[in-house]
Amino acid sequence: MAVYTEVTDDALAAFLERYEIGRVVAFRGIAEGVENSNYSLRTTEGDFILTLYEKRVDPVELPWFLGLMEHLAAQSLPCPLPVRAQDGANLNPLAGRIAAITTFLPGIWPRRPTAAHCGPLGAALARLHEAGTGYAAERANALGPHGWRPLLDRCGESADRVQPGWGVELAAALDRILAAWPEDLPRGQIHADLFPDNVFFLDGAISGLIDFYFAATDYFAYDIAVCLNAWCFEADLTFNITKSRALLRGYQSIRPLAATETAALPVLCQGAAIRFLLTRLYDWINTPDGALVTRKDPMPYYRRLRFHAQTRSASDYGL
Repeated sequence: MAVYTEVTDDALAAFLERYEIGRVVAFRGIAEGVENSNYSLRTTEGDFILTLYEKRVDPVELPWFLGLMEHLAAQSLPCPLPVRAQDGANLNPLAGRIAAITTFLPGIWPRRPTAAHCGPLGAALARLHEAGTGYAAERANALGPHGWRPLLDRCGESADRVQPGWGVELAAALDRILAAWPEDLPRGQIHADLFPDNVFFLDGAISGLIDFYFAATDYFAYDIAVCLNAWCFEADLTFNITKSRALLRGYQSIRPLAATETAALPVLCQGAAIRFLLTRLYDWINTPDGALVTRKDPMPYYRRLRFHAQTRSASDYGL
């Protein structure tokens, strides 16, 4: 469920007086997503998405996210474009939250990704990286390598209650990953969370990339590693090298990888796996019963981590 803050008809009407997007025709909550409250908004001028930012999002960082989206949209990347109010603001108060309106993108996300999805996804990711090079402002990746050990420490002894022995095992894995973490790879603006539910397809082509609220300034190849984890494992958690090869070929058709990036791919994939394992583990431990957020099982990312730990080179990913 992704509607945590209810918006009344009167509050919506008063909010929309700030904008020039017509009168409300339809308004309903969107069930998907976990971080913010999202609504589908149709007016006499078209379709939009209304997002209310919940407490897990730092309001200070919102201008960076929306600025990146504006920049990417101006570079013809298919991402939501924030709508500015009559006074030029793209963030305004609503129902006790900070809210934004963005353009609506058509399409559906693939519930069962195939290699036919992974090729275009790789190319779109490379286009995102290239389009973001002109966005000079930087944002540190709070969920990058520097954030992983504090996250594991916050899980404490509870990690062993989720899976016996995890406390010691994950600490050792983290030591290994951080010791091998590369330096000075090509970097810039990355999405950092480009899971299948954040990518829309229409008539076989990508029509939208959404949810930029984990975006940051980091290694491009780390963003690829996130996608390899998110798109290239089957339901039984086996790795599909055909999907991986398609994703990497799609990426390199736009932006060829440097030798340093391909050499680092195994450890970057381990890092991406442990990042999502740890955030899921933390939420699994700390989300109270009855909360609106659905907890995600960390075990699938433990299985991914074990796979990546056995790889030796980029050839294990189809390069």
